[in-house]
Amino acid sequence: MYIKRIAERTLTGILAGSKIGIILGARQVGKTTLVEHALAGRKVLFLNFDVEIDKQRFLAAAAMSPADGLKSFGNPEMLVVDEAQRLPEAARIVKGWYDARLPAKMLVLGSSSLNLLDQAAESLTGRNEKLLLPPLVFEEALHSQSWYSDAYTPQILCKQFAMSLRVFLMQSLTFGSYPEVVLAEDKSRLLRHLSSDYLWKDILQTGLVKSPDLIKRLLTLLAHQAGNEISTHELATQLQMARPTVERYLDLLEQTYVIFRLPSFSTNPRKEIARSKKVFFWDTGIRNALLNAFSTQELRPDIGALWENWVIAEAAKYNLLQGGTGELYFWRSRAQSEVDLVIKIGDQLRAFEVKWSPTRRPATRAFSALYGIEVKFITPADPFLGPCLKTEVTKYSSGLENQLQAEENTWQQE
Repeated sequence: MYIKRIAERTLTGILAGSKIGIILGARQVGKTTLVEHALAGRKVLFLNFDVEIDKQRFLAAAAMSPADGLKSFGNPEMLVVDEAQRLPEAARIVKGWYDARLPAKMLVLGSSSLNLLDQAAESLTGRNEKLLLPPLVFEEALHSQSWYSDAYTPQILCKQFAMSLRVFLMQSLTFGSYPEVVLAEDKSRLLRHLSSDYLWKDILQTGLVKSPDLIKRLLTLLAHQAGNEISTHELATQLQMARPTVERYLDLLEQTYVIFRLPSFSTNPRKEIARSKKVFFWDTGIRNALLNAFSTQELRPDIGALWENWVIAEAAKYNLLQGGTGELYFWRSRAQSEVDLVIKIGDQLRAFEVKWSPTRRPATRAFSALYGIEVKFITPADPFLGPCLKTEVTKYSSGLENQLQAEENTWQQE
């Protein structure tokens, strides 16, 4: 079953243009499936660099003139290079073919930005268009359900299908949104495979990590702390590793789209936390697999942290699909007032508090007083973040003196 993707529109635009297309995302998020669907019926050659013979075919063509190289492939209309990060010189070769104006559209797919993105940025400057593909967002995953119809708006779904929606939401929180997992019968088995080493295979192949066990231990610690501010010093102490090594591993896990870090928002470091970062998993199923926590019961003890990770990841996925136009943060004052998610687009802000239960937390008043922004609440009663994040945002005030006074007044009230 093919699940319709929001990214189809972006990919259609890339295919219609003349530049090289670069599609990045974690392993198993559906990059190849998306491209195969978009190119159905066209003369396409797929080369997968996880397959040695495909790498050899590519290198053999690169040794020829560009025209003869394309001819050796059978003169396809489209040339798709998958898992391109497995061949460091791929970007340079593709650049040469592009500059030779070959009559073939070229797409480069990668499951890691470890080498591919840096090389492509340097070698393909001005010659490429990028698409970052995350795991499924909730509205995409719903297409896997027999009762779902595109005719249903989020409002209809929340009102008329509340029970079915709640059940599927718990499945999404528990098992995540990798397409194959969403469609699988035995979801936990597949997630255990993905979380063993498959997703960070690219890290291990670089030789930058000597022991897979270190990555697994680090990820398990991060799974326990998802949604919390992390201390690399504490992680290094627990893992008995050097702090620079932990920081390098965190960078590698981000570059392979396993985790991402949410920085703190601040315009006044004297009153606000300015340098902290929280860690989140792009997919909650991977987080749960690391902890072997596959309960779909709403009373599971980590439901609050799991819901927050799911919502923040959902917002981050939408941001990727919209071209990364927004900057995502959390906010916390030194008086411990906090907002879970702040989205900044230019000089405009939106703020959200993520709550599994609808109980309001008054500590958000400090942020509203400081920036003149209403903090909206995201609860499981309406898990559709797409419409929420597309709503018109509000400019925030930059009058620092007034902000400080308003903040202090709010603290006194609380």
